[in-house]
Amino acid sequence: MRTIIFSLIIITCISPVFAQDTVEKLRTQIESATSDSDRVNAIENSNVLDPVGFYNLANGLARLGHNEAAIAAYRKAITQRKGFYSRALNNLGVVLLRTGRWDEAQEALVSALRIENFRYAEASYNLGRVYAARGQNDLAAREWHRVLAIDPQHEGAKQALANAGNEERIVVAAAKPVKPVYTANTSAAALPRKTITIDQASYDLLQKARSEVERGKTIQAVDDFQRLLRRQNGYFPPANLELSYALLSLKRYDEAQANFLEVSKRDGAHYPISYFHLARLYERNGDLKLAEASFAQAAPTNSQFLLDLSRVREKLGDYKGSLAAMEHYLKLMQDQGQRPIWSEERLADLRSKAAKQD
Repeated sequence: MRTIIFSLIIITCISPVFAQDTVEKLRTQIESATSDSDRVNAIENSNVLDPVGFYNLANGLARLGHNEAAIAAYRKAITQRKGFYSRALNNLGVVLLRTGRWDEAQEALVSALRIENFRYAEASYNLGRVYAARGQNDLAAREWHRVLAIDPQHEGAKQALANAGNEERIVVAAAKPVKPVYTANTSAAALPRKTITIDQASYDLLQKARSEVERGKTIQAVDDFQRLLRRQNGYFPPANLELSYALLSLKRYDEAQANFLEVSKRDGAHYPISYFHLARLYERNGDLKLAEASFAQAAPTNSQFLLDLSRVREKLGDYKGSLAAMEHYLKLMQDQGQRPIWSEERLADLRSKAAKQD
């Protein structure tokens, strides 16, 4: 797949609006930093007003692999433009996707698309990548088709669609007599995964709700997702998941948890993101053992979830388990040529605590 190619623009290329002494001070802080947290602090504590300068700085940091500092610089640029900075939002989404922060990546990319009236090919392409990472292949394909409607020569979108094939196509059933694929008594594991069939009215509700979510009409979207689910005997996994995300944004946590739990029980292998969100809700409620079990289920699909697993195990006093999860995460990072600077301090702390358990 095609990826965003960041401009190799480092701090010396920041726009002239920066006062020279401020440029030198910020550059010195960043160059002398020994960790991403120090770089982040330097950016966040800067009182310079120059969104273009911070955008260029973020591009350079992203190109050098300083992800957290790049995220901070993009956010600084976006804030200084009061949220109206579609290029920065798109690039922010890419870095968040790279670091496994799928929900934040989606939020950034949808914001970029809203600004551009959903006519921003690269943001749609990257949003498709987020959906694919979360197992929402139907939504991913929709975004890549949207890309090609804007830019028919977009090779990344063409390749993504070719690789996706027909996985999880949602198709409209014949008028009748068609029995819904998903019913309250259906075992999802026994069903074919490439085609999910629903009736025309349910399909129209699904698309309507999705459009409402994109445009920030979350309450209306919740109502339409729920109407769709009533037509499907309460279960249609793409709708259950998307309803859950909408409920989370409205802070209706108990309702969101019920939907995530249903998806994880019936379709967790196909939608492992349901385990992750369920774990976060369990942790929020203080149900740490349940959170640990759900994070463990989600972890094989995203190395970043190992950090969550390590954190929860530490809260439980299982320092050996926390250390094991952290070591697994760092091994995966090292295999990708990355080694977070903070990792040694974190490992030393966990090893000390684990040793005391012997």
